[in-house]
Amino acid sequence: MAHIKHIPDKEYFKIGEVSEITGVKGSTLRYWEDEFKLLKPERKAGRRFYRRSDLDLVFKIQDLLHKQGYRIEGVKKYLMADKRKKQLEFGVKEDTVPDSKVLKEIKEELKKVIDLLKV
Repeated sequence: MAHIKHIPDKEYFKIGEVSEITGVKGSTLRYWEDEFKLLKPERKAGRRFYRRSDLDLVFKIQDLLHKQGYRIEGVKKYLMADKRKKQLEFGVKEDTVPDSKVLKEIKEELKKVIDLLKV
């Protein structure tokens, strides 16, 4: 089994960090973003910022392609079926899942409320 590097305890990772942690080249990560729509790092000032969930997805794609022998189309089908399965488990419809921008705005508002309560 390949040695997985320690993942730093932080919220966002640059593409170079993701490449170093996962062993997947930056060019491959960019290609995977085009192929696998679930892999959507946030973009700020032209830079990609991956979340922990993105790292998990990169590891999953890597496993499916390189260890389990899936092809690109097979991985796409697998990931979409897995997404639907999770939505059914939690009783969530796809169109009701808030995007990361909305969640980030909610998080910022909650931080403001917490700061007000501390006073």
